[in-house]
Amino acid sequence: MAKFNGIKIVSKVEIKDKNALAIVYTPGVAASCLKIKENPDSSFDYTNRENSVAVISFDYSKSLERSIFLKSVLGIDAYPFEISSQNPQKIKLVVDNIEPSFAAIDLSLISENVQDIEFEAKIPILKGKVENLKQFFLCVSKNLFMFKFEDLEGNVSEKSLQLRKMAGGVIETELTEEKHVKPVGIVSDGSAVLGLGDIGGLAGLSVMEGKAVLFQELGDVSAMPLCLKTQKSEEIIEIVLLLQNSFSGINLEDIKAPRCFEVEEKLIAQADIPIFHDDQHGTAIVVLAALLNALHLASKKIDEVKIVFSGAGAAAIAVCKLILRAGAKNIIMFDIDGAVYKERKQNNFAHDEIAEKTNLKNFKGDLREGIKNADVFIGLSAPDLLDENMIKSMNKNAIVFALANPTPEIMPDIAKKYGAFISASGRSDFPNQINNSLIFPGLFNGVIKNNIKKITNEMKINCAFALASMVKDEELSPDYIIPDALDRQVPIVISNGIN
Repeated sequence: MAKFNGIKIVSKVEIKDKNALAIVYTPGVAASCLKIKENPDSSFDYTNRENSVAVISFDYSKSLERSIFLKSVLGIDAYPFEISSQNPQKIKLVVDNIEPSFAAIDLSLISENVQDIEFEAKIPILKGKVENLKQFFLCVSKNLFMFKFEDLEGNVSEKSLQLRKMAGGVIETELTEEKHVKPVGIVSDGSAVLGLGDIGGLAGLSVMEGKAVLFQELGDVSAMPLCLKTQKSEEIIEIVLLLQNSFSGINLEDIKAPRCFEVEEKLIAQADIPIFHDDQHGTAIVVLAALLNALHLASKKIDEVKIVFSGAGAAAIAVCKLILRAGAKNIIMFDIDGAVYKERKQNNFAHDEIAEKTNLKNFKGDLREGIKNADVFIGLSAPDLLDENMIKSMNKNAIVFALANPTPEIMPDIAKKYGAFISASGRSDFPNQINNSLIFPGLFNGVIKNNIKKITNEMKINCAFALASMVKDEELSPDYIIPDALDRQVPIVISNGIN
């Protein structure tokens, strides 16, 4: 009989093409998020939550052993955790706030420490021995056999709902004989989810499962969703620090700005594992890579062009910072309150910081006025903000990256119709899809492989240049400035560039 030494998180489906990607991740995943937001109990239908149990102890190896037992004997997808404190209040903080990801929590390995704690979580919490574990946890495992994406019916959203309900989400655990590698933790509070805004950690679970699929399918990285109930910065930070020995790294996801800046900064300073906010830095790396190729094709230089941003949230500010590091000098950012400039009353601390390096002429108008004579537009904001006249007011050989998801600031074909030389979006149904999935699977593969504890700006820029270089000069065209999101060579190139 095989001796199992580890657990990895795997996909229930194979991502072979962009149709599958759209159903498993964006834009299809939004449908199940909205269903769960409307009815929280449906999280047990549309995700793998119904079969997911957190096993918590003070020793990771013991939690792993217990998790292997639960999977091998009961078929439960159990996830091992080590908590670094025996303080009852800290244990309570963790247990109450990881509830959105699990159907039950197993504390039997630390039973003596938790008997008197009154948890607020509404799921079963095992504090000691019971006669029937299966009945206590009430977990249900669903699997797909002989599944074909072609059998799903309806539009992308309807197909996505069918898939998730049929399969019980899109991830599960798998026992391995190889040495266990701790997973990447995909940590989210659900405050800025993929075009849906603040829907909460539970409703965001479908997105984090989709993200875990991409980690595994594209980067051979085991990654687990950890959706939190709390949206308080200090509690998110503390929970991650208490559980950090359970992970090989942390991918922060869908956390609202400016909260995400504080969470990331403090975790980088205090954690012993790599911290990466993908909404910020994954986006920044891909956008820079695409911009380098677009500028080359348009015969323009990064230090000479006028770049206009729509959006001044987490992703936009991170993109702006990385582009500045790459040599850009003339950038103006816009948000719902107009141009971002020094001492603007609507600024938060992140706006004040970026205003020191952008909008050097202190322009105070709106986007319609500011986009005039721009060479590059980068949108990370909201749908349908650009029109014909705005595109026509840009300089010749204009570059338009309209990246709002799922509906961009202007549809790519419309932007080209009105005169854009190069148009890109976050959508898989148009050329030049600028997608984070080109970065995070390979980046974390390289980080884990090389035992790297901190992801630096130099690494991010190196990744951008490596990604850009994958499109050869003879291949480069207005409709091909960035590799395909499902190009299996991309994670390998990115991983090999991390050292």
